[in-house]
Amino acid sequence: MRGFDFSSWQTILTSIAGLLLVTLIGMGIRLVMMMTLQQRRERQNRQINERLKALISAYKVLGGSFTGTLTVSPLHLRDLKRAETEGAEAPGGGAERARRVRDAVEAALSDIVLFGTQAQVELAAGAMRDMAAGRPVEVHALVVSLRNYIREVLDLEAIPQSVVIPNQGPARPSGASSRGGREGGGGRGGGGGGGMGGGMMLGGMGLGSDPDPADKG
Repeated sequence: MRGFDFSSWQTILTSIAGLLLVTLIGMGIRLVMMMTLQQRRERQNRQINERLKALISAYKVLGGSFTGTLTVSPLHLRDLKRAETEGAEAPGGGAERARRVRDAVEAALSDIVLFGTQAQVELAAGAMRDMAAGRPVEVHALVVSLRNYIREVLDLEAIPQSVVIPNQGPARPSGASSRGGREGGGGRGGGGGGGMGGGMMLGGMGLGSDPDPADKG
């Protein structure tokens, strides 16, 4: 109050106007800072959500099956057709199905290299090298790493060691059964899409930072 001059109404009004101006400037600076922080937080949340969506999709592709053939055949379609022509049985129960599984796994591995943790990238790179060298690819270790990471990011409790989960492998892509779905009723395809969308909603839980917990594989 020592800086105020109460000798006249004009000086009082001038002092009040100066005080209001300083207050407005301070509030404006604070609002700008809050808006900047909010935009940055929203951008980080979008990045985390996109990362979780990609990794959840990759997990469903790589670990969607626990029966049958759990390895990925590295053969291309021409090689699979040649094997069928020669009378050999194509891995995975058919050339077309094996090709679709291989293509889906390749796309999932590419997403993991882009969005995964360091340990997951190393596992995905190893699977890529095996596939490029023509060796059958096992992805169970990578599936376990993805499962532990996703559960930890979503603040889900760890799976007890007493729970025995069988080895997991790549799921049959939905496109491979699209014709059968149309002939036998399209409701199954719609239900699958709804389940996929529900799974993707797990990414939007309002995470504020980009966690990178250690894998438990």
